[in-house]
Amino acid sequence: MSDIAVRVRARRESRGSRGNREGRGSRGTSLGLVAWLAGIVFFLPIAWMALTSFHSESDAATNPPSFGAALTLDGYREFFGTGGGASPWPALINSTVASTVSTICVLLLAFPAAYALSVRPVKKWTDVLFFFLSTKMLPVVAGLLPIYLFAKNTHMLDNIWLLVILYTSMNLPIAVWMMQSFLAEVPVAVIEAAQIDGARLPTILARVVAPIALPGIAATALICFIFSWNELLFARVLTGVVAETAPVFLTGFITSQGLFLAKVCAASLVISLPVLAAGFAAQDKLVQGLSLGAVK
Repeated sequence: MSDIAVRVRARRESRGSRGNREGRGSRGTSLGLVAWLAGIVFFLPIAWMALTSFHSESDAATNPPSFGAALTLDGYREFFGTGGGASPWPALINSTVASTVSTICVLLLAFPAAYALSVRPVKKWTDVLFFFLSTKMLPVVAGLLPIYLFAKNTHMLDNIWLLVILYTSMNLPIAVWMMQSFLAEVPVAVIEAAQIDGARLPTILARVVAPIALPGIAATALICFIFSWNELLFARVLTGVVAETAPVFLTGFITSQGLFLAKVCAASLVISLPVLAAGFAAQDKLVQGLSLGAVK
């Protein structure tokens, strides 16, 4: 009788575990479908912008939209100035210089600061992090007039290096916050072993800590580059012709004559390509960096 009870109990447990596996499998499938739907919803505006950029202005302005309209490259020709308009290359070069140089400066400043706050923490390091975060609480518009007056008095209006300084100072707090959490996952034993071997602090940072925290550094660099590339307010107010950036150049397509939708979509797609290319090139490091420390 006891053998029969043991068999019945084992059969019930087997059925229960099978049911749990089936339940987890169905939940995983449902979550996968939800993720695919969310991805499609976020991708549709980009796909629609890309399709509209290949339409003529008359077809792009139709309501309801004309999905089967003829495709043309007129929007891209007008954007690149082949029809006699302004060339976008100076604005694209300015955005590339400001975003790249400011990102490099942010990494050079944030990396040792994050090391001091994580691997070798200073006293009241949480207060220091809060101070960095508090600098982002000031509305950008509130600091626009003082910065404009400073740039005017120092003769730095319409200067690309002023944007480099501003983008560096704007992105530095968030970079320190991000890299502090990444460097906190670096094993202290590795650093102590390098110190025993006679390595100095610059060598430890460059050859020991940086390779371990490379995914986090890549994620921080990409986010700072995106923030700098997309910044519009300071670039709109502090630049004119010489230091005009790509977002400012894009706003020039909205004129009193109307909104040229196909041309704007073509310009938006071209201006978005550097960020998309950078994200695609660093996608493996980006995923590792954003998930670093998530599983202990």
